[in-house]
Amino acid sequence: MNRPTPLLVVGDALLDHDLTGRAERLAPDAPVPVVSDTRLVARPGGAALAAYLAAVEGRNVTLITALGDDESSSTLRRLLKGRVRLVELPLSGELPCKTRIMAQGRALLRLDDGEGRASAATDEARSAVAAARGILVADYGRGTADVLREALVGAAARVPVVWDPHPRGGPPVRGVRLATPSAAEARAFARNGRAAADTPHTSADDPGRELRSAAADALALVRSWGVTSVAVTLGERGALLSHGEAPLLVPTPWQAEGDACGAGDCFAATAAGLLADDVLPETAVQGAVRAATQYVANGGARALVIEEASAPPEQTGSEQAAGGSDVAARVRATGGTVVAAGGCFDLLHAGHVALLQAARRTGDCLIVCVNSDASVRRRKGSGRPLVPAADRVRVLRALECVDAVVVFDEDTPERLLRELRPHIWVKGGDYALGQLPEAALVESWGGQVMLLPYLDGRSTTELAERAALAPGAANANLRK
Repeated sequence: MNRPTPLLVVGDALLDHDLTGRAERLAPDAPVPVVSDTRLVARPGGAALAAYLAAVEGRNVTLITALGDDESSSTLRRLLKGRVRLVELPLSGELPCKTRIMAQGRALLRLDDGEGRASAATDEARSAVAAARGILVADYGRGTADVLREALVGAAARVPVVWDPHPRGGPPVRGVRLATPSAAEARAFARNGRAAADTPHTSADDPGRELRSAAADALALVRSWGVTSVAVTLGERGALLSHGEAPLLVPTPWQAEGDACGAGDCFAATAAGLLADDVLPETAVQGAVRAATQYVANGGARALVIEEASAPPEQTGSEQAAGGSDVAARVRATGGTVVAAGGCFDLLHAGHVALLQAARRTGDCLIVCVNSDASVRRRKGSGRPLVPAADRVRVLRALECVDAVVVFDEDTPERLLRELRPHIWVKGGDYALGQLPEAALVESWGGQVMLLPYLDGRSTTELAERAALAPGAANANLRK
């Protein structure tokens, strides 16, 4: 099956730390909270986080960034090993490191160390930009985009480029397919590019001021930057997409409560990947809003569980297995319930959707395990599947209730279930527990097998049979 288009991320990597603990009293010598029982967790930050999130979704990701010989750079290399291919630029100074001190899920303080910057481009980096099929520029104002700017100008004329700008960095190069500033960033960039008299008037009691301001800012930036489109991210309100005409508001699919740190990176990485897959900007922004919302709902940056890899992960026939495992790990780390469901999902119909929606309501994430084309043929015969696995995955991932999709090549999903270890394994009600060879496996780690009913009269076989009939006969059959 076709894998997602490889993605090149160009930008400034950071190392992020969360020092988490409990704060239940004030210090006796000053009115400040005492944080006890602390635990320090490291994770990729900046462009490295965007690259990691794209890789989690099953993409082949290369990251061009500046790294040095300091301890933070070494830690980041270990965190990305086996997940993201690195093309390193020379770093002047130490890698920037940001540490949040957290208690009861809330940030009390942030400590910033390191002011390192990219000092030069390399031939390897220029060649990677020239060969890329889709690019995300995650500019954190520390020089990586600047030293590769000439190469990025050429790339923007050839392939989809998404540019996530930063107030400390330069503007996107002309021809960028999509720029993704936050509302505050768009406001600052737009003010720098136009007179105060051109700034739309808003009042404190105007409920629509944010949207009108974002629309005006996006329009100004499309014109001044020379980019195809601008998507202004609006946090819990979604994003506003402008091509220079009437904007499109893409609201969040639901209200997500959680740690929003890194949601902008998730948005930009998802949009860049989808544009590389040759979808329309409107579709890419819709997918990016949904992905960022799900990221926050899953716990955001605090929920990322990243184990340092000693070697690249084994390549198997399971498409996007790493993505499913990471979703499961994030939810499990926050005490949530991991739900998995399996099947062929050939010709996705209302019965499938009802089953998956019901499955998602039983827990905190839903990972769908899908039979590969070869597996379906062995089970259903040479005429199946009617829809190839790449298309089945794409449709399933578009469902709001689905958090990850993984393809397995075997006849049954036991190997995949051992990796995911779901709390609940869901199958359609046309099975009985005695017919499920994976039931004993799920129960071996305390998991629960759950059967959910299909809607009556919905099946892939019936749909295929009706589609083969003449239109009049098919309609008559539906009225029976």
